[in-house]
Amino acid sequence: MSDSYTQLLFQIVISTKDRVKVMLKENRYRLLLYIRRTLINKKCHPYIINGVEDHLHIITHLHQAIALAELVQSIKVSSSLFIKGENLFPKFKGWQVGYGGFTYAISAKENLIRYVQEQESHHHKTGIASRVIKSWTPPALKHNQCLRLSPLTSRLRTGSI
Repeated sequence: MSDSYTQLLFQIVISTKDRVKVMLKENRYRLLLYIRRTLINKKCHPYIINGVEDHLHIITHLHQAIALAELVQSIKVSSSLFIKGENLFPKFKGWQVGYGGFTYAISAKENLIRYVQEQESHHHKTGIASRVIKSWTPPALKHNQCLRLSPLTSRLRTGSI
């Protein structure tokens, strides 16, 4: 086989340093767009990016030539520079050292997307213990504003149509 084919669906969770709630809603969308561009530049396929004041969730396909740790480092470094350069969140002191990285079967994609779409309402309704338990099986929740690529946009970007 001369070409490589992968079907790796990742959920990446990154948090602000000390989980300080600094990513205010009014500028968060600009950050999500910036991270989306970073993923595309790394030849990844972002499905959705969303979060709340102290952390972000990214659902993406990883390009077969990039390691998860390398991608997360790239996202953190470049987005930190963007946040500080644009003064998006004046109290932002950086990202936590670690990250969450989870793999899922491609059949879980739509449930994951719904789970990430509803981050804001989900975090206001549940406490930390139930969030950790529920993170293993994302619930099907209703739509919320976040950054999601439509299938048409994705096909146009990759040149498959």
